[in-house]
Amino acid sequence: MNPLCKRPVITMERLDERPESETLDVSVVMPCLNESETLATCIAKAKSALDKLGVRGEVLIADNGSKDGSVEIAESMGARVVKVAARGYGSALRGGIRAARGEFVIMGDADDSYDFTAIAPFIEKLRGGFDVVMGNRFKGGIAPGAMPFLHKYLGNPVLTGIGRLFFGSHCGDFHCGLRAFRKDAIEALGLRTTGMEFASEMIVKSTLFGLRVAEVPTTLSPDGRSTAPHLRTWRDGWRHLRFLLLYSPRWLFLYPGIGLCIAGLLLTLWLLPGPRMVGQVKLDFHTLLFGAMAVLIGFQSITFATFSKIFAISEGLAPEDERLNRLFPYITLEVGLAFGGLLAAAGIGLWIFGLTYWKSRHFGLLDPEKTLRIVIPGFISLTLGIQTILCSFFLSVLGLARD
Repeated sequence: MNPLCKRPVITMERLDERPESETLDVSVVMPCLNESETLATCIAKAKSALDKLGVRGEVLIADNGSKDGSVEIAESMGARVVKVAARGYGSALRGGIRAARGEFVIMGDADDSYDFTAIAPFIEKLRGGFDVVMGNRFKGGIAPGAMPFLHKYLGNPVLTGIGRLFFGSHCGDFHCGLRAFRKDAIEALGLRTTGMEFASEMIVKSTLFGLRVAEVPTTLSPDGRSTAPHLRTWRDGWRHLRFLLLYSPRWLFLYPGIGLCIAGLLLTLWLLPGPRMVGQVKLDFHTLLFGAMAVLIGFQSITFATFSKIFAISEGLAPEDERLNRLFPYITLEVGLAFGGLLAAAGIGLWIFGLTYWKSRHFGLLDPEKTLRIVIPGFISLTLGIQTILCSFFLSVLGLARD
């Protein structure tokens, strides 16, 4: 027996005859903005698939301001139309998902580039216990002309690779427009983005919050529209990359900050005893200044990573981090103030030593090669100390809700 056919076959009668509160098995949600050329084909395919699989379902069109008769076409074919005023791919889908009556939601573009008659594997995976089921076009096949060269060989692989690296996801196609999920699981994630980056946000947050994610091969065909696609290569590519960076404080702030701190500290320690020769090039206190700058910028970057992580957890944008929870009892305001105070005191001490040295020269001309090797470490220490004190207070403000 087909595992998908657990209920008797019920055809897709007109949705306006159903109670508004009725819960269905599957909602096929399509974002729509002037898709009159292909919308009827997509609706017919989706209805046919639901009937064939014997599931109680609906086709829901999340209209984002169509003016080409798309709404009338959808209604004439028995699909339910939800008008979403806020513009954007993500906004349309969030509105459609919110209005869906199905336990499972299958989302796909209304441009006939995805085959809605091939949704059986998605439903089967969901019924098997998965929370999210992604289509993978690189496994299923991309028809000639279906995906621009730049998207196929650069945009999608690079952005997917970054997403896999940053978040530990196993998805091989972050941007496939055909995917399915349990409605309650996705709504619990609180997805917020409004544009094309909604596709990445769904995978990233599903991974971070531990949802069970599966993939099925999916074919991509050339869309059936005569107009230009809604996707804008560079604009939307940047929006995806920006989201991945902003959602990963480790890669945006922490790792670069640690790298800068280590490099700056090593350079500073190497140059403190005196000038160094690298081939025919002499590195002196001028280079020492760059080492100091690296240490300070790196430290600031690390604190930004900490602030971002705690803020994301507090706002429900990221799950609790057990490592941070174990550190919180030890990293208190008092500890930060004490450590910052020691650094500041060390910096002041070095400056006093520098003044003593200047006094021994009767406050006259000084040799910068010697004095700056006192002043620069003092500058680093004092600045780090003050930053540590200020950051400790700010972290305490962020952690007020935890006290």
